[in-house]
Amino acid sequence: MGALQSAPIQFEASQDVPEGGVLLAVPALLAAGLFQTSQEIYTLPNGYYGMSSVFLLLALMSLARIRSVDQLRYRTPGEWGNLLGLDRIPEVRTLRRKLDLLCAAPGRAARWNTELAKEWMVSPDQGELMLYVDGHVRVYYGDLTNLPRHYVPRQRFYMRATVDYWINALGGQPFFYVNKVVDKGLVAALRDDIAPWIKAHASISEQQRQRAAADPRHPLFTLVFDREGYSPELFEQFADQQIAILSYHRYPKEDWREEEFEAQRVNLAGGEQVTMKLAERGTRLSTGQWIREVRKLGEDGHQVSLLSTVFHRDAAALAVLLMARWSQENYFKYMKEHFGLDALVEYGTEPVPDTVTTVNPAWKQLDSEIRKKHAEMKRYRKLLDMAVLDRLDAEDSIPQYQLQQGKQTEKLENLERQLQPLKEQRKKTLHHIPVKDLPEQDRFTQLLPERKHFLDTIKMICYRAETTMASIIREKMGRTDDARSLLRQIFTTEADLIPDPKAQTLTVRLHHLTQVAHDEAVKHLCENLNATESIFPGSGFRLVYKFRTPDIPLSKLVRFGHLG
Repeated sequence: MGALQSAPIQFEASQDVPEGGVLLAVPALLAAGLFQTSQEIYTLPNGYYGMSSVFLLLALMSLARIRSVDQLRYRTPGEWGNLLGLDRIPEVRTLRRKLDLLCAAPGRAARWNTELAKEWMVSPDQGELMLYVDGHVRVYYGDLTNLPRHYVPRQRFYMRATVDYWINALGGQPFFYVNKVVDKGLVAALRDDIAPWIKAHASISEQQRQRAAADPRHPLFTLVFDREGYSPELFEQFADQQIAILSYHRYPKEDWREEEFEAQRVNLAGGEQVTMKLAERGTRLSTGQWIREVRKLGEDGHQVSLLSTVFHRDAAALAVLLMARWSQENYFKYMKEHFGLDALVEYGTEPVPDTVTTVNPAWKQLDSEIRKKHAEMKRYRKLLDMAVLDRLDAEDSIPQYQLQQGKQTEKLENLERQLQPLKEQRKKTLHHIPVKDLPEQDRFTQLLPERKHFLDTIKMICYRAETTMASIIREKMGRTDDARSLLRQIFTTEADLIPDPKAQTLTVRLHHLTQVAHDEAVKHLCENLNATESIFPGSGFRLVYKFRTPDIPLSKLVRFGHLG
C-alpha cells in the first residue's frame, strides 16, 4: 500500500543453505565501498525490497557467478532470500523495475564510480600514484544500431563495437573507465579524458605535491600504457603538466650493441626474482624533447624499447613497472570469463551527443582509394627492382627485358597521375564531422550506457573484495595461484545460518571443503573476517564465521561402520 519503506531484515535458523558461503564476502564488500556514498546518490521509493537488499543481492549474484538478472530465475528464491534476511528474493521483473529506477538519471553511475575511485586511489603507504591505462573493445552483435567499426585485437578483425578506456592500479585493481562510442584512439583519450579526470579527482598526497613543486621534473602522477599511446606531442604536453609517462617505443631505431647491456637481478610485481639484461640511453624525440630510453635484451636477441619521463627511478624499476602492465590484460580476461564484463545488460539506444565527431565517410572512402593506389605502386616498384637483379645471359632476352620494364614503368606513372588528384581531393575534404551531419545511411546511435556502468561499478567492487580475500587466503596456501579458484568454491559451498537475537550475532557456519589444506586456509580467512566485527547491512547483527563441526567424531563414525 506504499506505507512500508522496506521489509525488515529478519534471519531464521537455516541449515544447508545453497551457496551460503557467498556471505563470507560481506565484510570485504563493505570495506570495498558497496554502500559508501550510494545512500547519498541513489534512492528508491517505498517498497518491500529496500535499496540495501537490492545492492547486496546484485553483489552476491556477481560473486556467485550469476552473470545476468535473467539467470536469477533459476535460483531457489526462498534459499537466496535466507541470505538476505528476507523470505524470498525479488522476481526478475521486480528486480528489473528496481534497476530502471536506480538507472533513470543519466550520469549517476559515473558519479558514484568517481566517488568510489577517489577513495580507492588513496595510498597512505606510497606517495607516488602509478596508474595503468588501456582500452578494452566491447563487441556488439545486435542490430539495434549501426555502431562504428573498431579493431578487435583478440580476433584480428574490425567489428562493430564500443571502446572502454580503463584506469587500473599496479596489481590490476580497477578504478574507473570512460566509454567512447566513437573512438579516436588512446592518444586522444589520454589527452582529452583520462588525464583531466585524474587531475580533477585523484587523491595526490601532499608529500607528492611538495616534491613536484620543488622539482619541475618530479611528476604529480605517472601514466603507464602500451605503444598505441605513443605521441611525442602528447609526451611534451604531459611534461608541461608534470605528468610522467611510461610506455613502449613505437618506432625504435637500430639495435644497440650487446656490450651495453648489463644483467640485473630484479623483483617483479608478483614477488618473483628474475634476471634482466638492461641498457639505458637518452634519446631526442621529433619534438626536441629529451627522454629516457631503456632497452631489455631477450634470450633470442630481441630488444624491447621503453620510453619514460620518470627520472627518479632506475632502469630496472621502470622495466618492472612496464612489464606489470599485463596485470591489466589479466584483469580484462578474468572479468570477461567470470563476471560477464562484455555482457549486454540492457536493450535500447539513445542519440549520440551533437558535440561528438566521427570520421567523414567521404574522407574515409578517398583515403581507402589512396591506400589501394599506394599498395599497387609498391607492387610495381618491387617488380622493377626484382627485374634489375636478374642475370641476362642471352642477348635476345635484352629487348624482352626492356619491353617489360617499359610496361611496368608506364603503369607506375599512370598510377602516380591518378594518385595526385585523389590526394588533393582528400586534402579539401573534412577529416572529422559531427555525427548529426552524417549521411542518413551512415548515421548511428549509442547503446544505453547507464545500467551498464552501474552494474560494472558493482562488479569492480566485487573484484576488489575478492582480491582482498584472496590476499588473506594466500598467506596459508602453498599454491598461491589457486586462491581465486578456492574462493569460487567457497562462494558455492553450503552453509548454516544461526541468528542469536540476544547476542545480536549472525553465525555463518560453512560446510567443510574438499581438502584439509583448503579448510585451514578458510579458517584463517574466517579469523580475519571475524576481527572486522562487520554488521550485516540493515540488521544490526554482527557477522560471525566458523566451520561446521560434526555431531559425532569422525573416528566413531569409522568405528561404528558408518563410513567405508
